[in-house]
Amino acid sequence: MFHHLSLGVRDLARAGAFYDAILGALGYRRVFDGDESIGYGLIDNQDLLLLNLTPAAAAPGDGSHLAFAAASRAAVDAFHRDGLAGGGRDNGAPGLRPDYGPHYYACFLIDPDGHRVEAVVDLPASS
Repeated sequence: MFHHLSLGVRDLARAGAFYDAILGALGYRRVFDGDESIGYGLIDNQDLLLLNLTPAAAAPGDGSHLAFAAASRAAVDAFHRDGLAGGGRDNGAPGLRPDYGPHYYACFLIDPDGHRVEAVVDLPASS
């Protein structure tokens, strides 16, 4: 459905450090690096997530977040750990979320600009 998503950020270097950490934990990397934008994905110059330097950027409020698919519970754990180390704030430690399903394992962070992000895997632990 989506070609890519863009987020406005006030400090591109700070946001880049955070997204390098969390997306690296999920197997993504910088595929575009410019003075006013950073793109993430799998293939050079084909960004799936784009960070745009926007000095007056404001994150959406409660009820909005980006959920990133993880391949394993270990990847969710790494997303959370690396995101905290990369300047994010905890918004829900890794763990099962039985209200969302018996295998829904997720964590939640708030990035340096206030964007809410999640990493989730919805598979049995042995998968």
